[in-house]
Amino acid sequence: MTISGILAILFALPLPAVAQGLRIDTAESDAVLAILAGGNERPRLLASEGYTRLKKREASMGRTFSDADFQAFLDSPALPEKRDALAATLREWKRADIEAIGERVRAFLPAEAKLKATVYIVIKPQSNSFVFDLKADPAIFLYLDPAKTRAQFENTVAHELHHIGLASLPDRTDPALPSKLRAAVEWLGAFGEGLAMLAAAGSPEVHPHRDSPPEDRARWDRDSKNLAHDMRAVEGFLIAVAKGELDENQRREKGMSFFGTQGPWYTVGWRMAVTVEQAKGRAELLECMRDMRRLLFDYNDAAKAAGFPQWSEELINAFRKPL
Repeated sequence: MTISGILAILFALPLPAVAQGLRIDTAESDAVLAILAGGNERPRLLASEGYTRLKKREASMGRTFSDADFQAFLDSPALPEKRDALAATLREWKRADIEAIGERVRAFLPAEAKLKATVYIVIKPQSNSFVFDLKADPAIFLYLDPAKTRAQFENTVAHELHHIGLASLPDRTDPALPSKLRAAVEWLGAFGEGLAMLAAAGSPEVHPHRDSPPEDRARWDRDSKNLAHDMRAVEGFLIAVAKGELDENQRREKGMSFFGTQGPWYTVGWRMAVTVEQAKGRAELLECMRDMRRLLFDYNDAAKAAGFPQWSEELINAFRKPL
């Protein structure tokens, strides 16, 4: 085989995770565990990328986060008792294949999406997890939780990576649209939660809570049965936004209420994504990610045959502008 032929094959192969810009950083949690074991690792902790970026994030939220506060957390009597469980969980999470996770998510993103992120596994006072600095240097902070399995960790990483990839897509909304309609189109982006549920599962045939605790799966199954009711509630909100009937605070309050634990933005979004993929194929679903109005149109085309409720003509017509 010629050199050019070999190079053609190499360039056609999937890029490794490092080339994709994906990595897992455990320096902060490694340092905390070493401190709990009696090591003098405070300088290593303070210099770790996860710790310094965590401080930056808290400052951006207007929250106090000092080295003294964190030292008090390390000195708390309850933390050393958790060390063995934390260490065992970290060892298990480190076995996660970030390259495979990235490839799974990449399959559910348009080609122009940028999939770059650092996943920081951190031990910290608050048990929340979050994303940070999506535009400049995307980060996913995941609280090291012994109650979560490696499969659950991988699912969470995949979910958040899809958000990062989706957020990297250029805004194709027509700038000539009236501001009230633009606001409604922007809120359609919240259905990205459902798209991320599908991407994290990896297939419409895989239950989005396959690896979750039984109570989480039961909640999802129960809430998914409210599809018609939830669609009408979201529809009323979107129509009100498109008509300019809500001010910014009212839009935020009502729109945020559909997130919940995993509310309609998740369940309705997932049902639409699965229905479109099964009826029209993956390529069409990816087109919907470029303009979320298309997700509503495509879903309505397929929903009747699938036996699912449809969006009203009023809502469809409100968004029926040139794509």
